[in-house]
Amino acid sequence: MQSPVTVITGGSRGIGAAIGGRLAEDGHDVVIGYRSDDAAARKTAEALRTAGRRCLTVRVDTADEGDVDRLFDAAAELGPVTGLVNNAGVSGPVGPLAEADAEGMRRALEVNVLGYLLCARRAVRDLKARGGGAIVNISSAAATLGSPGEYVHYAAAKGAVDTMTVGLAKEVAADGIRVNAVAPGVIWTDFHADPQRPAKLAPGIPMGRSGQPAEVAAAVSWLLSADASYTTGTILRVAGGR
Repeated sequence: MQSPVTVITGGSRGIGAAIGGRLAEDGHDVVIGYRSDDAAARKTAEALRTAGRRCLTVRVDTADEGDVDRLFDAAAELGPVTGLVNNAGVSGPVGPLAEADAEGMRRALEVNVLGYLLCARRAVRDLKARGGGAIVNISSAAATLGSPGEYVHYAAAKGAVDTMTVGLAKEVAADGIRVNAVAPGVIWTDFHADPQRPAKLAPGIPMGRSGQPAEVAAAVSWLLSADASYTTGTILRVAGGR
């Protein structure tokens, strides 16, 4: 039987790499889309191949329509794509909105919103052709917390991701495509400008700690699985109660 083929954008490091590892354990072949870190992409791909899965790496700017098509065309080498994890993201400028530069915000919105839309658009076309599949968007608890003093523009972008998830889920449900999101809270990755931010914020989290990438990956894995067959349009919060 053909293994699931899942495209993960931003899949070379952090949460994306953890998702790839978990999906490989669950029997998926994986296509890693990444922006620039060749070494990290190779390391992640090697780990997945060692686990016995097929893996491709593709350099991609998800905000570029041609790059997105090239990513999915490459993925077809492994077989029909069955799932997409929209994970590629950037924080943009960190600090109060009044001090944020327009170009940094523009780039963040391009990657975090337009990039998700372009990847989902292509995924829907491919999944519809094969009779269905699943998309998981990586959102953020910031969408409802607002991230004041840090990156209000990033929180706004993730609010857009939540809206996109709900709307697209309704739009493609009849095509056998499920669309959900996972909204992580503070997670121990190198995403943070301050490496100790997860430790500093831990006292304000009801569970008393920041999360691990594997905990986000587990939620993504479930949403892609047959166990979530009646789940669509859902934003699953993985944030320790925050």
